[in-house]
Amino acid sequence: MKRFMSHLLIFGLGYTASRVADEMRAHGWQVDATGRAGNLDFADGAAVRGAIDAASHILSSVPPDRASGDDPVLAEYGAGLQGKALFYLSSTGVYGDQQGAWVDEATPTIAETGAGRRNARAEADLAWLKLGARAFRLPGIYGPGRSALDRVRAGQARRIDLPEQVFSRVHVDDIVSGVIAALVQNAPHGAYNLGDDYPCSGNEVTEHACRLLGVPPPPLESLEEANLSEMARGFYAENRRVANGKAKRVLGWQPRYPTYVEGLESLFSPQAPAGASAPLASAP
Repeated sequence: MKRFMSHLLIFGLGYTASRVADEMRAHGWQVDATGRAGNLDFADGAAVRGAIDAASHILSSVPPDRASGDDPVLAEYGAGLQGKALFYLSSTGVYGDQQGAWVDEATPTIAETGAGRRNARAEADLAWLKLGARAFRLPGIYGPGRSALDRVRAGQARRIDLPEQVFSRVHVDDIVSGVIAALVQNAPHGAYNLGDDYPCSGNEVTEHACRLLGVPPPPLESLEEANLSEMARGFYAENRRVANGKAKRVLGWQPRYPTYVEGLESLFSPQAPAGASAPLASAP
């Protein structure tokens, strides 16, 4: 990548955004950020507004408030964001349950249809898009320290007996490459799905992690037997396949880890070359 001299402000320097920050600093960008590891206190209005004024690009990874449903960044600083290049880490949960069908960026979100349970993330996603943001809709995120390998090692892996259930997922490094592609290209406003090429059941991923670690897979359980939290049960209540064709066409993005196979094997053995295994399927 060529070097760019620009100024990025990140709201919420978490697991994914911190990797975006590291990459952009390595390529000559100035990066300020709120969050535990950031250099700005979100509550210090004067400092944050000064950073907004100075920034050429703004990325938010802050989710809506669980109690109120409000987006904290828009509620506190939205008035100062006009005219900035805006980027928002959203969720494919905005599409709701699609009974296993494929969704793309043209699929109406819950906030647009009013269907299903209230989805604060969908409402925030829509609000950021109305400001002219690029919203990256992300499925289940995995990567170093956060993968099926870690759940198996910790004895926390589950296999739920839902034969038709499928999920999409994405390696954190592939999110970073997609976000950076949009940042440096001044990509068109709108939504972008960043998911891998192979939606599949969570059980399949857990079973492969167990094979890599040489341990037997956990037993199959029904939802009732698993005694999951309300949040986890909500996760299993939605069933969809996420298409990534727009990001490939518009951003020139290609996932380094097109399926969980490459992703888990790279985490299990850092020397394993990405893309060494053949993709299992392809998203439209």
